[in-house]
Amino acid sequence: MSTGQKPTPRIVVLISGSGSNLQSLIDACINNKIKAQITAVISNKPNVKGVERATAANIPALIIDHRDFSSRQEFDLHLLEAIKSFEPDLVVLAGFMRILTPDFVNQFEGKLLNIHPSLLPAYQGLDTHQRAIAAGDSKAGATVHFVTPELDGGPPILQAEVAIMPADSAQDLAERVLKMEHEIYPTVVQWFCDGRLTAENGKAFLDGAIIGSNGILFDINNER
Repeated sequence: MSTGQKPTPRIVVLISGSGSNLQSLIDACINNKIKAQITAVISNKPNVKGVERATAANIPALIIDHRDFSSRQEFDLHLLEAIKSFEPDLVVLAGFMRILTPDFVNQFEGKLLNIHPSLLPAYQGLDTHQRAIAAGDSKAGATVHFVTPELDGGPPILQAEVAIMPADSAQDLAERVLKMEHEIYPTVVQWFCDGRLTAENGKAFLDGAIIGSNGILFDINNER
């Protein structure tokens, strides 16, 4: 490696399930949209599809089952130790269904991303699609944001909107939102790995400019 060449950013991805967002990141790395290496995938559940996806891509996959620990703090300490062993530049939550302790989150301040299936700050937490339908909303979507100790409360980075149709079930809506998640998550990870995306004092910045409180609205025809 020449002295002027930057090292390839290292990413650790945390999952709990099928890993479809993980697959979108794997594909983006293979296609060189994301110029980085996923060095490990860690799941808190055994026997999930996401682990199979990692193994198929020759990415080390670890199982750290939260049920093996007596407390959330003990689990987070073990998880933290495992993540740090891979020396990541970025930690990505991709359908990781555990609430992380503030001590854990603070270890990765400005280096921890999550994707949430709503247009934050609306509908933090669970059952986002059903709640949007029940409220009579005309649109739903997904948000990529930096993670802070407040649940789904970190600064938004990028949002994608989808229309809610009159006959939509929560499952119908979830499927359309998920397709947009697969577009926006690789985009944000790319921004971070290219050095364009940062976080400071509870705010997100792209190319040095502060991102508004609702994030940037994704336009599939005009990716930055």
